[in-house]
Amino acid sequence: MSKDKSRPPQDRPWESGWAPDTTRAPGTRRLWLAGALALATITACVTAITVMNNEAEEADSRAAEPTTLSSSAPGGLISFATPSGTGTPKPGADRRTPSPTPTTSAPTAGPSPKPEKKAPKPPKSSPTPSKHPKPPSTAGISIHSVNFPDRYWRVSDGYVRLDRIGYGQREDATFKRVAGLSDSSCYSFTTADGRYLRHRSFVLVANSDDGSSLFRQDATFCPRVWSRSGTLSLESVNYPGRFLRHRNFQLRLDPFENSHQYYSDASFQIVSGLG
Repeated sequence: MSKDKSRPPQDRPWESGWAPDTTRAPGTRRLWLAGALALATITACVTAITVMNNEAEEADSRAAEPTTLSSSAPGGLISFATPSGTGTPKPGADRRTPSPTPTTSAPTAGPSPKPEKKAPKPPKSSPTPSKHPKPPSTAGISIHSVNFPDRYWRVSDGYVRLDRIGYGQREDATFKRVAGLSDSSCYSFTTADGRYLRHRSFVLVANSDDGSSLFRQDATFCPRVWSRSGTLSLESVNYPGRFLRHRNFQLRLDPFENSHQYYSDASFQIVSGLG
């Protein structure tokens, strides 16, 4: 077979009447479609990335701004309060610290190791002591313990104990409160037979007045009033920092201890005389 008969001429139509287009390269339409699809895909990706970056920047900006949460905001969120117009509060202004020292003004907590020397007359009901106590009453009084309210001061064999008062013992548990022998703003206590309560070797006893300066000091005690409870403690004039307390129901003069047990043992209440 000759070469001319092996391949039909390209410029002549086929038997069906169709002739190939020889003016363009084969596959040009598919290339255009593929290029347009690739361009559209790139454009969509770039647009999506730009939108996501903008949203992230806006979220970061909102998160960095302080906000004030309302009272209904869920717990655990932190908010920045609006600054006060009065300026910065003083350090410790938002704390209520109990006062360690009973003074002549109303204390905010329990007794302390170094109360002020001057103290008012124990009030019967008022929670605030006065700066200038009235002269102590000479009427008969009795003194009972705070942590053992059924036990009263009582003179027994010359010593002052904390006892339950039975029949025939009321007179031994009744005293007169008079102006302090060494300091008139403080107290001294006398028994029915005229003896004074004084500390001797730091133990409270009942002795007759020997007229000495030492006796007057030993027999003088300054009240320290705890306003909230209306009770008091009695501090020695010549041994500041030592208070009358009961130990094994014996009244004695002991140095201050910052403990609940000491507060309880050294707190008393003055009531009307039992005798």
